[in-house]
Amino acid sequence: MQDYKNPRLVVDSATTTPGKVAWRSPSNLALIKYWGKYGQQLPKNPSISFTLQNAYTETSLEYRPQTDNKPGIQLNFFFDGVQNEPFKEKIVAFFDSIAEIFPFLRQMEWTMHSRNSFPHSAGIASSASAMSALALCLCSIERRLFGYLEDESELLAKASYIARLGSGSACRSVYPKLAVWGETPAVAGSSNLFAVPFTAQVHEVFYTFHDDILLISQEEKSVSSRAGHGLMDGNIYAENRYTQARQRMYELLAALQKGDIETFGRIVESEALTLHALMMTSNPPYVLMKPNTLAAIEKLRVFRTEQKVPLYFSLDAGPNLHLLYPGEFKVDVQRFIKAELEQLCQNGRWIADEVGEGPIEI
Repeated sequence: MQDYKNPRLVVDSATTTPGKVAWRSPSNLALIKYWGKYGQQLPKNPSISFTLQNAYTETSLEYRPQTDNKPGIQLNFFFDGVQNEPFKEKIVAFFDSIAEIFPFLRQMEWTMHSRNSFPHSAGIASSASAMSALALCLCSIERRLFGYLEDESELLAKASYIARLGSGSACRSVYPKLAVWGETPAVAGSSNLFAVPFTAQVHEVFYTFHDDILLISQEEKSVSSRAGHGLMDGNIYAENRYTQARQRMYELLAALQKGDIETFGRIVESEALTLHALMMTSNPPYVLMKPNTLAAIEKLRVFRTEQKVPLYFSLDAGPNLHLLYPGEFKVDVQRFIKAELEQLCQNGRWIADEVGEGPIEI
C-alpha cells in the first residue's frame, strides 16, 4: 500500500533559502455522496464529484529554515488576514500527522495565509478546498526543494493522497471537471487512497453544468462533517446505504456517459436527500436543513415542472442548496433565482458557480 513516507525529504538548513508557494483550489460537490469512513480517512463507499470554479480557497505557504531548533511544528497561521488559533492548532496537528511523509515540516518555520471565496463551515465543503490547496503547496515545495514530483500527474496524485488525510473529500478537488474517489470496478485505477480524474466518455453537456449555490444560512454548522461521519458507525441503515451508493455509482456513470440529464438529476437529488436522512437517523439525530432549504426545493420542483427546465438540486452536509443545470438554461434559471429564491437566502446571497478547471498555482 502506498504511504509516501520518504526519510530523504530532509533539508540542509545552511543552504536552503526561504521561499513561498501559493495555490488556489476549488471546493467540489459530491454527486454520489461519501458518508462514513474507516481507518485513516478511507471511504466506506465510492463517490464522484463536480469540481467547482468560483467556490475556492487561496492558500500561501512561506517557509524558512529554523534558526533556533525548537521542537515541534513552528507555524504562524492567518485566515482572512487575521491570526486564528483554532485553525492553527488543526494545521499543526495535521503537519505532525504527516511529518513522516514530509520530514522537512519540522525543520522549517512556516507562515500560512488562507482565505475562502465563500463562508467557512456553512456546508460548501470548505475543508475540501482548504486541504487540497495546502496539500498542493506541500507537494510543490517538495518538487522545488528536492526535484521530485516533476511529472504533473505524480504531483496531483500525491496531493490527492495528502489532501485525503486532512479531509476525505478534499482528495477530489485536485482534478478538473469530475473526480472519483473510492475503489469501484466501474472506474479503472480507482482507489480508496486518492482520487482519480474522471473525464473519459463523459457527455459534453455535463461540462457546461452550472452549480448556483443558495446560501440559505452562512452560520457554522451545528454538527461538523467529521462528527457526522463518526455517527455513521452506529447508524442502523449504514450497510444498506453503502450498498446503495455502490449501485448508484454505476447508474450515475452510465447517465454521465449517455448525456442522460433526467436520470442524472433523479440520482443526484436522491443522493442529497439520502445524506440528510442519514443525519436524521444518527444517534443522536440531527437536522442541518433549514425551513428555507425545503421552501427552495419546493419552488424548484414547481419551476421544473411548469417551465420544463432541467433544473435539479443537491445538498452537501449543510443547509445550502446547490442548483444544477446545463449552461444553455443559465438566463432562465438565474432569472428564477432572483425572482423567487434570492429572498430565501441569508442576506439575499448566492454564488453563481459552474463545473471548473481545477486548481491553479498562483
